[in-house]
Order: sequence, then C-alpha cells, then structure tokens
Amino acid sequence: MRKFIIALFLMLGVMFLITRFAQLEDIVFTLESGDWRFIALAVLTEAAWLINMGASYQAVYRALNVEESWQRLTLVAAAANFINIVAPSAGVSGMAVFISEAKGRNYSTGRATVASTLFILFDYLGLLTVLVLGFAVLFRRDQVTPPEITAAIILVVLAVVLATLIYLGAYSEQKFGKTLAWMAHTTNCLVRPFRRKKSQPYLSEDRSFAFASEITVSLSEVRNNVKDLIYPALLSLSAKALLVLVFYFVFRAFDVPVSIGTVIAGYCITFLFLIVSPTPAGVGIVEGLLTLALSSFYIPLGTAAVLAIAYRGITFWLPLLFGMACFRWVGGGNNTNASP
Repeated sequence: MRKFIIALFLMLGVMFLITRFAQLEDIVFTLESGDWRFIALAVLTEAAWLINMGASYQAVYRALNVEESWQRLTLVAAAANFINIVAPSAGVSGMAVFISEAKGRNYSTGRATVASTLFILFDYLGLLTVLVLGFAVLFRRDQVTPPEITAAIILVVLAVVLATLIYLGAYSEQKFGKTLAWMAHTTNCLVRPFRRKKSQPYLSEDRSFAFASEITVSLSEVRNNVKDLIYPALLSLSAKALLVLVFYFVFRAFDVPVSIGTVIAGYCITFLFLIVSPTPAGVGIVEGLLTLALSSFYIPLGTAAVLAIAYRGITFWLPLLFGMACFRWVGGGNNTNASP
C-alpha cells in the first residue's frame, strides 16, 4: 500500500509536469537569456532558502525535544512542499508526510503535527512582517489594489485562527477538543451532500478529543520553553529575506535597474497572489498577475513578463522538482531512528 501511494503521487507529479511542459520550456529559455552569474547566485540563494527551511524545522523539533538533523528535515520539507502542490488540501497532505516520517522514525506523531503547525504559523508571521514593509512601499506609490488588501486580510485571519488554535491547545485541552470537534462537525455537514454513505461521518468527532489530548501534551513542552521558539521565528524572517534576495538577483540577471522598495513590494505581491489564486501554488495565475504588477512600477511589460517567469522558475519550479526527488527518497523507506 505504501509503495502504491508513493507511485500515485509520483504519477501525479509527472502529470503535473507534462501538462505544463510548455511553461517549463519558456522558463528554461528565459533563464538562458539572463546573465548566468546572477542566475547562479539566485539558484544558490534558493538552495540556501531550502536549507533554512530544514533548519527552521529542526529548531521547532528541538523545542519539542525531538532531535532530527536539518539535512533530513530539509528533504522531508521539500517532499511535503511537492505533495502540497500536486495534491492541494490546505497543507494537510504535506503535513501527512511529516506524520508518516514520525511513524517511520519512532517519535510522536502529535509532536510532528505540532512542529508542522508551528512552522506554518512562523511562516505567516514572517510574511506579515515583510508585508508591512511591502504595503508601506505600495501606499507611498499609491498602488494598493483591492485584491491585495483582500489577500492580506485573508492572511491575517489565517494567522489569527492558527495562533488561537495553538493557544487553546497549549492552555486548555477541553476547549481545544471542543473546537476541533466543532470543526469536524462543520466539515461533515459541508461534505455530507457529496458523500454516498451519508450516515458515516467524513471526520470522527469523538477522535477530536483524543487528538486534542495528544497535541496538548506536545504543546505543554513548548509552553514551558517559549524562548526556544525565538530561533525558528528568526529563521522564518531570514527565509523571507533570502526570497527577496532571489528576486533582486533576477532583476540584476536581466539588467533591470531596481530599488529595494520595488523588490520587497514585488515579493509581497507574489505571495498575496498565491493566497487568492484558484490554481495550485498559483500556477499560471501568479506569473500573469505579477507581470501586470511589475509593469505598474514603470517596468516595460515584456521585461516584467521575463522577470516574473524567471523568478517563478527559480522559486517554484526548482523546489518542485527537488521535492519530487526528495519524496521518492523519503517515501522509499530510507529511515533511521531519531531520538524521541
């Protein structure tokens, strides 16, 4: 069964690549037309971002008293990113990779769930910090649009909801369990009309309380060592700085004069479009919208399109291909024990 699931996801990844082969050809052609020195710097910076992601997970795991190497967690995180793209489910499918990893390496799946949730929260908070700078630039240039404001509000709401759930899990197991049960009940009501077996719930509401208890135990360790979360929070901010630097190198690769304000604003717009995009990871949508946004910064439309394609090629397609290889390696059973 495990091999079947691995094969299924790899097949989905291959189909994803085949259906967008023309886009990949455009990316390769675009990157070849840029200054290879700055393209190389952008790729190396993206690699540093991947390593930063593994280090962030390691720091969170350490706060939960789980010792894992950043190398291993970098591979697992890349594999989770790949799964989130080919099988989008609001991040749940990617989290399943960490849970499966925990089972294979003999430590608590509850800790793996908490670690993934905390990583997402820090990622939101880091992005919100950069968004403050980005919106300052956009407001100064009078270029803030309703879609960007809407996406920012959605991001804030998601961060608040996630932070609230973590707080409840850390301080009130009963309230946390009731909240999870309510969420399960609401989900069951929403999906019931689309299920054949309407009498059988899609999610177990009773299981919510047992899951809440497991999560609370893991969060209690974090609650007693809050200072251990400072490092992963700083790593989250450095991850955003690395992605901004990738964007800067892309501008330099195509000899486009740019200010730091334009780079930060462009980065923020990219991720805001990801939030409101109806396609997985904004494929086919973000590139077009980012092109229009960059053209509003007085960059020629053709040049803006080149910048958008190159940036997405480095920050989306390269991690996707790397994650696909990582999923095959991680899912193939290359596990050694970790200390619980």
